[in-house]
Amino acid sequence: MSSVVVSPARPDNHELLRIGSKRVDTPGRIEVRDPATGTIVGSCANASTTDVVAAVDAAQAAYRTWGRTTASDRAGVLHDIAEAMVADEPQLARLVTAEVGKPLAESSGEVDYAAEFAHWYAEEARRVSGRVTIGGPDEPWRQLVRQPIGVVGAITPWNYPLVLSARKAFAAIAAGCTVVLKPSELAPLSVFRLGMLAQQAGLPDGVLNIVTASPPTIVGDVFSTDPRVRKISFTGSVATGKTLMRAAARTLTRVGLELGGNNAFLVFEDADLDLAVRAAVVAKLRNGGQTCVCANRFLVHESVLTEFADRLAEALGGKVVGSGSDPATEVGPMINQRAVDRIRVAVDQALANGATAVRATNNSLPDGPYYPPTVLLDVDADSTLMTEEIFGPVAPVTGFHDFEQAIDLANDTEYGLAAYVFTASLRTAMRASEELETGIVIVNRAAPSGVEFPQGGVKQSGIGLEGGPEGLADFTTSKFVTLGG
Repeated sequence: MSSVVVSPARPDNHELLRIGSKRVDTPGRIEVRDPATGTIVGSCANASTTDVVAAVDAAQAAYRTWGRTTASDRAGVLHDIAEAMVADEPQLARLVTAEVGKPLAESSGEVDYAAEFAHWYAEEARRVSGRVTIGGPDEPWRQLVRQPIGVVGAITPWNYPLVLSARKAFAAIAAGCTVVLKPSELAPLSVFRLGMLAQQAGLPDGVLNIVTASPPTIVGDVFSTDPRVRKISFTGSVATGKTLMRAAARTLTRVGLELGGNNAFLVFEDADLDLAVRAAVVAKLRNGGQTCVCANRFLVHESVLTEFADRLAEALGGKVVGSGSDPATEVGPMINQRAVDRIRVAVDQALANGATAVRATNNSLPDGPYYPPTVLLDVDADSTLMTEEIFGPVAPVTGFHDFEQAIDLANDTEYGLAAYVFTASLRTAMRASEELETGIVIVNRAAPSGVEFPQGGVKQSGIGLEGGPEGLADFTTSKFVTLGG
């Protein structure tokens, strides 16, 4: 858990706010702790409202120049940033593991994926285009121009600090926007290092500003009231997303929201169970289950329900739980003890409502905020495990009779981010893809990731898209130009 303390001393791993060309320190410091041990691994400055406004000032000043650069110039800088990230992977990955707790191999994968966004948007910067049509004698030329929207305020969570920051910031920068980025106070260290690498790679001062604040509402208040901030891009909870959207209505600031998920994992009677179980392990345990696109509810045809639950429990029961810095670790800690307590309450509720643990876990737990990978069978539909995002390594499994019931159960949620479908039938896969009320459908595989295609939710899982060409388009605005005479 992070906290703000006041100290005149500044350790070597104390990060400063990045505001234009300045590195700003503050009397208050936000401590960053390793979730596995509670040890302080670093700290960062704690911005005031004045600091956040100064960051918007810097972004606005830089926008006057950056917004007029050529796509080729922006592409060159983004490619250089990507190469710098890859070269610095060991240090970036170490920081992610230290502040988030995920196994080091996962952290290394996050660095690579974040760098892919820099490369991808470097190329997409060249493809921002409008269109021209021919009119009549009095209006011979008409043009639709795509232009950068301006200053962007970006807010990212702790679970994927590099990927989610890169997906927002690099798309905005490629479009010609400038950014004020607020990473989570739980995991800011890797993002500050990314800012340093970007500056060393040639990104001009003020194009990417980084601030941290506790309470974080300080930043959201500035973003939603300063008319110079033309878009807010937020990833986090539904409640906070709604608060930002209400506040941004006062200035009609464009809002992009990537919010929670309650993702169904559907296994039909003809599914390849070997494939389904392997994919379920990955889809459930990615970052210890602390991912918005993780499989949350397992809906399995009754003919294979018991076999699937037994095999999944056996696979999860053998996973090594421990500190992310240990090379043997397969499942790291939860972000803090509050997260463990919340999972435990939800599991106890499900057991009290008639669910059963499939088998005793083989996982031994070290001291700290850990929760063992767990499979529960016959979980009541009204249990918290089925109605809310778990954000932990628990797999609630329940059965269905036929296709229609499976789709009804999957859609019976206020969320609509992702769904997983396992079947040998192309017809079933296509029908499910059409009828599932989600922004992402993953068929017979474990991961939806890919920089080339956008991700986004429906219902209360969000508004807007991130990734792909659409992710860049969200940082532009259209202008219709007509020429007469």
